Amino acid sequence: MFDDRYTLAYKLYPYEKSADQDLDTPVRHPVVVVGGGPIGVATALDLGQQGIPVLVLDDHEGVGMGSRAICFSKRCLEVADRYGCGTPMVEKGVTWNLGKVFHRDHKVFEFNLLPEDGHKYPAFINLQQPYFESFMIERLRALQAEGAPIQLRGKNRVDAIEVKDDHVVLTVMTPDGPYTVEADWLVAADGANSPLRDKLGLGFTGKVFKDSFLIADIRMKGDVDFPTERWFWFEPSHGEGASMLLHRQPDNVWRVDFQIGWDVDRKEEMKEENIRRRLDAFLKGVEYDMVWSSIYTFQCKRMESFRHGRVFFAGDAAHQVSPFGARGANSGIQDVDNLGWKLGLVISGKAPEALLDSYSAEREHGADENILNSTRSTDFITPKSETSKIFRDAVLALSDKHDFARPFVNSGRLSVPCYYDGLPLNGADDLPGGPARARPGAPCPDVPLGDGFLIERLGARKGAAFQILAVDAEVPETFSAQGLDLEVVKVSAADAPLLRERYLGEARSAVYLIRPDQHVAARWETWDDRAVAQALGRATGHDIGKEQ
Repeated sequence: MFDDRYTLAYKLYPYEKSADQDLDTPVRHPVVVVGGGPIGVATALDLGQQGIPVLVLDDHEGVGMGSRAICFSKRCLEVADRYGCGTPMVEKGVTWNLGKVFHRDHKVFEFNLLPEDGHKYPAFINLQQPYFESFMIERLRALQAEGAPIQLRGKNRVDAIEVKDDHVVLTVMTPDGPYTVEADWLVAADGANSPLRDKLGLGFTGKVFKDSFLIADIRMKGDVDFPTERWFWFEPSHGEGASMLLHRQPDNVWRVDFQIGWDVDRKEEMKEENIRRRLDAFLKGVEYDMVWSSIYTFQCKRMESFRHGRVFFAGDAAHQVSPFGARGANSGIQDVDNLGWKLGLVISGKAPEALLDSYSAEREHGADENILNSTRSTDFITPKSETSKIFRDAVLALSDKHDFARPFVNSGRLSVPCYYDGLPLNGADDLPGGPARARPGAPCPDVPLGDGFLIERLGARKGAAFQILAVDAEVPETFSAQGLDLEVVKVSAADAPLLRERYLGEARSAVYLIRPDQHVAARWETWDDRAVAQALGRATGHDIGKEQ
């Protein structure tokens, strides 16, 4: 029996019986992904573009109802661009860089998340999660039509899992009954309540914050003068709640968050008349239709390890943070961005299995960073003591007129890309005076190049390819090492002045080794065959632990 956990917005992959179900011997797949949400589908896109066969199993047949995640960051969009679906997301989404913070009715300050020019993608777009997922599945269908070895099976629920030394065995339930399938590698992207995590007896460490937030998505009627910005109120004098958040979405839909406290009757709060009472106090006569509503609790926790033998956990299945800061889906997409190329190299025999341990090292680092920032935001938004509240209110009062106080205001530190500082895959940093923003472990900063952007030329789109980025440096036309053929990208600061600021700094030339996920692996001032080969060996897991 199938008990649907949620209502579908779009039925995009209806159940069809597969050939695997009629075989006596289970079929072994190189990679099986459990979960057809944005993280699971992103994994399929990443591997499928590399030519790695991947099977996605989902207990539903499409995209769930409700906006859920709506804020997608610049880094997330750059990853989506590599997968071939970033542009339609931006075209549909609402672009924003500016945010404003209020205390009661008074504006405390405003901030710009991307004050500089020269980037293909904005700091954020707002886009309802069903749209985001639909664009990814459209891209998946296009790849399938081009011959990419991707399968997506709806109404295929994993009921049992057995992890062996060299593969994983799954018992899958369908409307036609159960069958067994095997996987060399399994990616668990089955959400915050991850049935796979429970079946393996694995848990979370962290905490739940005792507060509740009510989300109301509404479609306003008539002329509305709210701008396309992120507005956050501490102790709003209008409406109800200890804090409020307002965001605009496509289709003239607006997201309103109310902080409603811990000791509330959730069933009572979710009644439409009670939601409307809060909204009416805020909107003061504006007419609107209710689109979707929900109540959530802040949680900041993660698994101790994201790898368990042949099983990898990604997205909410591996880590959870409070929604303020938009770190959930954005960090999950970065999980996939990190894992995909590593799995591709190992499966194709071009890297040792030890490389896969770096997924846990790097993404647990990212999760800890997100949890730290999310916890700080939550503590500021919902003070847990009278002393904390006095401090919070003093910061808000000072921020209106004193610049020094503004960095302490925390209405949700918004998602930024993770820097893998000090982690084992990083190679040499031999670029004297090089900009810190492009150091080893950093995501590549974008730069306009003629009619396009540097980000469009970096990162693997087909195959888990490393690249050499040469900025005004003499480098060979081709280079091979560690069994890999590297693509060489040559650019000049004379043609693109921002390259100096973002990649050269005080140096006259630069050579960068770029990972398939657009992170810097190593950098030098001039070309050195031996140094590049050594850094490539380190970045592909061959030389982890050796001195640089």
